[in-house]
Amino acid sequence: MPEISFLAVFLTGLLGGAHCVGMCGGIVAAISLQPGGKQPFTFHLAYSAGRIASYSAAGALAGLIGSAAFLSDTLYPAQQGLYFLAQVVLILLGLYLAGLNQSVLVLERVGGVVWRRVQPLLARVMPIRSLPQALAAGALWGWLPCGLVYSVLVSALASGGAGQGATLLLLFGLGTLPNLLLMGWAADSLREWVRRVWVKRVAGLGVASMGIWGLVQLMR
Repeated sequence: MPEISFLAVFLTGLLGGAHCVGMCGGIVAAISLQPGGKQPFTFHLAYSAGRIASYSAAGALAGLIGSAAFLSDTLYPAQQGLYFLAQVVLILLGLYLAGLNQSVLVLERVGGVVWRRVQPLLARVMPIRSLPQALAAGALWGWLPCGLVYSVLVSALASGGAGQGATLLLLFGLGTLPNLLLMGWAADSLREWVRRVWVKRVAGLGVASMGIWGLVQLMR
C-alpha cells in the first residue's frame, strides 16, 4: 500500500472531527460524567483503544477479503477494479473533508444490519463504571455505521492483505483521537485550527488529489 494512502486516511480521521464528534460525542460525554471521583481520562483511553481495535479488525478482514484478487494473475481485472474504486472513494473523502460533497455518508446505511445486532450488546456494558466496560463499549461502538470508516474500508479492500488493511484503519483511528480523546485547552486550540475553512479546503483537496493521482497512475 503506498505511503501516500496512509497519510490520506490519517488526515481523514483528523479532519473528519466534526463527523466523529457527532457519531461518538454522546458516549464520550457519558464517560466524562463519572461519579465518585473516578478518572475519566483513563476511561477515554480504554474506550478509544477498544474502538480503534475494532477498526483495525475490520480493516484486516477487508484486506483479507480483497487480497483474493491478488492471488492470481487471472484476476488482474479485479485488482484494477478494486484499486479504481478505492481511488474514487478517496476523491469523495477529500471532497467531504473540504466541505464540498457528502456522498460518502450514504455508506452509513450499509451497516444498519450489523449495528442492529451489536447495539443490544452495548446496552449490557452501559453505564460505564470500569475500565473493562469502557474498553468493551469502545470495541462495540467501533461497529457503529460511519461513512468515513466505510470509505477507508474500501481502501483496505484494495490494500492487498490483512496487515495493510489493519494498518490503514489503525491510522484512521489514530487520526480521530485528538477530537475524541484530548480535553481542555490544548484540544480546543487544535479543534479551532482544523475547523478553519481554509485548512479543511487545503487538506480535503489534498486528499482528493491523492485519489486523482492514483487514477492517473492506473491509466498509464
